[in-house]
Amino acid sequence: MKLKAIIFDLDNTIYSVYSIGDKLFEPLFNLFQNDPDLHDKIESIKKDIMRKPFQKVASEYQLSETLIKKGFEILKELTADMGMTPFEDYISTKQLDCDKFLVTVGFTKMQEGKVKNLGIKEDFNEIYIIDPQKDNRTKKEVFAEIMERHQYQPNELIVVGDDPNSEIQAAKELGIKAILYDKLIFNSHRTDLIRITDYQQLIKFIEDYE
Repeated sequence: MKLKAIIFDLDNTIYSVYSIGDKLFEPLFNLFQNDPDLHDKIESIKKDIMRKPFQKVASEYQLSETLIKKGFEILKELTADMGMTPFEDYISTKQLDCDKFLVTVGFTKMQEGKVKNLGIKEDFNEIYIIDPQKDNRTKKEVFAEIMERHQYQPNELIVVGDDPNSEIQAAKELGIKAILYDKLIFNSHRTDLIRITDYQQLIKFIEDYE
């Protein structure tokens, strides 16, 4: 069956968070630096903040309620107003002849700034920002809503993202083909998943798919 749509993740899928992370998250990292209980964990927390939503990191490191509250207050005001560029191979996706959706979890102000500064808004039919302070939906629920609204069947969709435990798992649970985009080589051990490191591989996969 012909592919009708692709759902993309944003962070570490269209651009590298590491290219802006130190500057973007500086106020949050300063908060952590000032907490004596985190001194031996700070570098690990910083790395995870670049890859995972704050609420997941907070849970994994058992951050205090006070620290979580302060973290949320900082994050909801941050904006990505620095220069940003997509991964070089992202340009390959512009030749794909299908509907495209962007689904990302993060604070609205921050994620909207990323989309603006990356110059990618016009690449997508629809953009969904799941803000943890405003929206209780999961990526799985948003994917299902997209399918229902546009009358897509599971085999007419592909989900592309960098997190096996987030958008990739959500897609699999809905019966959608999932492709792990591992540009930063975090998941080379995941031989159980369809894994690519360049969007030219996605184009080849779609050619074979159809």
